[in-house]
Amino acid sequence: MTRSTSRKKFQKNNPQEGIKIVVTNRKARYDYHILDTWEAGIVLVGTEVKSLRQGKINLTDSFAVVEDGELFLYNVHIALYDQGSHFNHEPTRRRKLLLHRSEINRLIGRVVEKGLTLIPLKVYFSRGRAKVELALVKGKREYDRRRTIADRDARRDMERTLKGRL
Repeated sequence: MTRSTSRKKFQKNNPQEGIKIVVTNRKARYDYHILDTWEAGIVLVGTEVKSLRQGKINLTDSFAVVEDGELFLYNVHIALYDQGSHFNHEPTRRRKLLLHRSEINRLIGRVVEKGLTLIPLKVYFSRGRAKVELALVKGKREYDRRRTIADRDARRDMERTLKGRL
């Protein structure tokens, strides 16, 4: 009994334990203002999980949609598994996402607002389960993107000068 309690204490103190990030959508932070994020489970078939563990996934142009009270992920390309047989999966099929009912209802209310959409920020394994981090986003204008680039360059220049002084 003391053995199991010591594990629980360790898990409380180290929440990042057991998380393996497979892919991140870096372009999303450039193209969108991120308003809120959620963690959702993904319903996958066996060959998809094996291909995902190899890191063969592409999140470009992917998005999530609420249909009939359920959440689905579109345009996520998970490559075919190399050792798969004729039971291999379809690479770009829609995939169901798992969230609590109250979270889905909250999403429905916010997505109907003008200009808001759901996109995946990253896909990872947490305690052996495939998860996706969803973000509620609003598209940036061209001048917002230019400002993001200018801020990033200014931050880099400042770090270089501070590094040179030390």
